[in-house]
Amino acid sequence: MADSENLMEITDGNFQSEIAGAQGLAMVDFWAEWCAPCRLIGPSVAQLADQYAGQVKVGKLDVDNNQRTAAQFNVRSIPTILFFKDGQVVDTIVGAQPKQMLERKLQEHLGV
Repeated sequence: MADSENLMEITDGNFQSEIAGAQGLAMVDFWAEWCAPCRLIGPSVAQLADQYAGQVKVGKLDVDNNQRTAAQFNVRSIPTILFFKDGQVVDTIVGAQPKQMLERKLQEHLGV
């Protein structure tokens, strides 16, 4: 997982409290260690976690270790990034996308 003190590890165990039950905007990167495109976007996700600290909760969920949550949201391809607002999915990006696209989605959902 990319280094950032603002990037949280999301698991089957903490998903409900950290994302589903949380207010505001959250972005969760569904990934796996063996996935090259996942590793490619990892630094961008970490940078956005730092850049939007205090405004957006950013997390990464390892699909190999947290299959229940990945299945709950029908994640079939990784990387998949889900955007949650007040616990509800409001947007999805599948595949490795440039940081600018991720940031545009964050700004759109923040109303910037």
